[in-house]
Amino acid sequence: MKTILKRIKNKLFKKNKLTKKEQRHKLVGSAKSWKLKQDFQIAFLLNQGLKVDDKFLDLGCGTLRGGIPIINYLNEGHYYGIDVRKDVLVEGKKELKQEGLAHKNPKLISFDNFSELELNETFDVIFAFSVLIHLEDSILENCLHFVSRHLNSSGKFMANVNIGERPKGSWLEFPVMFKPIEFYEELAQKAGLSVTQMGTIKSLGHHSNDELSNNQIMLQFRKL
Repeated sequence: MKTILKRIKNKLFKKNKLTKKEQRHKLVGSAKSWKLKQDFQIAFLLNQGLKVDDKFLDLGCGTLRGGIPIINYLNEGHYYGIDVRKDVLVEGKKELKQEGLAHKNPKLISFDNFSELELNETFDVIFAFSVLIHLEDSILENCLHFVSRHLNSSGKFMANVNIGERPKGSWLEFPVMFKPIEFYEELAQKAGLSVTQMGTIKSLGHHSNDELSNNQIMLQFRKL
């Protein structure tokens, strides 16, 4: 009987034990859905016409959950990733090394404030997956001004948001924000950007068991 119970306990432990990648990527979201999120991001970007020679900025790159296949696809030195959490960026650098992509020479940068960050580069594509939903209003405004400064004349910035009005929630130390589309239109205008709705991320290929996540709207910003 003890042997049987031990086997059951070991099976349950193995079932619940997180893999190394799950341990790493739970810092930026659900441990069990990291691959789904990764696959969605690269598929979405390719569907939107991402080219190997595009200069690409991953705003809130985190552990490189989404960044790894993008780095692999782009030409050497064309990927930039920024994040405010230094410990998470450290894990991203470990992921890069473990995936054998250090030779692609991505630029991974930690920062504190958008208003103080200058990259001396403009980008064809800026992307923020599950980032704007965690920004307080004043930080978002600074973020859009940062994007406007770093987006080239024909470039585009794409990001998913929660459209609607409900009390803000929380995830780790970050808020979870819900805003009407007019809010984004107003801030975009102030930053010299236009904004259009691309559809729900579910309609764009994101399929998970989380309906709230599936119903987030992908926005596209361009310079006016």
